[in-house]
Amino acid sequence: MGLFILRRTGVMILTALCLTFIVFVLTNLYPNLEKLAKTQGNFRMSDEAVASWLDKNGYIAPMPVKYGQWLGVVPGWTDTDDEGKVTGRCIAGAVTAEEAAKAPSLCGIIQGDWGQSTRFKKGVSEIVAERLGNTGFLMMWVLIVMIPAALTIGILAGMREGSAMDRSLSTVSILTTATPEYVSGVIFIAVFTSSTVGLKWFKGTATSAMENPTFENFTLPVITIALYGMGYIARMTRASTTEVMTAQYIRTARLKGVSFHNIVLKHALRNALIAPFTVIMLQIPWLLNGVVIVETLFNYKGFGWVLVEAASNNDIDLLLAVSVVSVVVVLLTQLISDIGYVYLNPRIRIS
Repeated sequence: MGLFILRRTGVMILTALCLTFIVFVLTNLYPNLEKLAKTQGNFRMSDEAVASWLDKNGYIAPMPVKYGQWLGVVPGWTDTDDEGKVTGRCIAGAVTAEEAAKAPSLCGIIQGDWGQSTRFKKGVSEIVAERLGNTGFLMMWVLIVMIPAALTIGILAGMREGSAMDRSLSTVSILTTATPEYVSGVIFIAVFTSSTVGLKWFKGTATSAMENPTFENFTLPVITIALYGMGYIARMTRASTTEVMTAQYIRTARLKGVSFHNIVLKHALRNALIAPFTVIMLQIPWLLNGVVIVETLFNYKGFGWVLVEAASNNDIDLLLAVSVVSVVVVLLTQLISDIGYVYLNPRIRIS
């Protein structure tokens, strides 16, 4: 197991480097840099002024060099103006040459320096930590609601294949999966918060939930995300339960007179949860994508909201940080999924 984890960790690091390099190249294309220069300077800047601004701020260097500086494995750029003041990636503000010599030469994400946000005028690491915490709290409650409900629906539907309960629960699962978050979210807002319809059950706003989450201001975002993912997990659980219930050892237990309740709980449940476990783990990176729509729709300022803000305002450092966090979350959940699958399925451990 230790060697397996070590190999997977090595593959994860290589995958993360490749993916972040691709994102870095796409975000540092010249049209994006030109837009950034005009946003930070003047929209009427000439092409020469844009090129001069990009050169002074270290954006003209070759792409591998800029990527190395961003990672923190290549010394950061520096620039000296006509007055002898030195600016650079690893230098805070404009300083003298003596002060610049004392500054560190390496300052990238490896050293914990994620850069400055041009949109929020704050450190990127501070913004990402705060917004990721908001989304983490939202995702925690989504998982608390989604997983037990999905597993219960799937197991109840799979225990008696073809019954009225199976058909009803399967229909509900398909409907929830087929309804995107932006559709269900708009419907919930119109029905449960609008004064036009009259069902003002949820009077709070998701923005206030960041400071004081309550049932009224936090329920609709949670339900909107949970419903979409719940159907998929329920369908997978139903298929797995149906397959397990037709296995030979289940038939043997029935012939021995074991009660149906004990057959489900003691014999079928663990094997039926092997496939859904992988699906549940893969829902976590999906939630990062799903919250982009829901957080924007409900104005909940979390990880998805800050991704939209970074992309809309061409905030390169913040956009890169969000991409790195997304890549790390996806790779870690896949590793945890593989390890958990090994422990749940003894046949894989033996092989």
